[in-house]
Amino acid sequence: MENLIHLSQIIIALSVLYVWTFRFHNVLKEFEQFGLSHLTRNFVGATKIALATLLVAGIWVPKLVLIPAVLMGILMLSAQYFHFKIRNPFSKHLPSLILLILCIFVAYASLS
Repeated sequence: MENLIHLSQIIIALSVLYVWTFRFHNVLKEFEQFGLSHLTRNFVGATKIALATLLVAGIWVPKLVLIPAVLMGILMLSAQYFHFKIRNPFSKHLPSLILLILCIFVAYASLS
């Protein structure tokens, strides 16, 4: 079970890092569609990268996992809200929905 939790933490972290570095052009387009400012986009990006780093560090220091998992989950829930707000197709909702589910799993598991 512990391996599954660690794998989930790594999947969340790598997904966030991939999107906010190699797929940044999509981030630019989405935040523009959402009507959010550049400052908001930069704040969200920096926050997600910091939380992803803490999730990976949490593999060795388990105390670090709960808060980053919950905060990342909140950011993924916010992403769901904005995808619904602009009526994106379900395929656009799916990545943040999967990461939201993984964040819930990691947060719940870290409580045990």
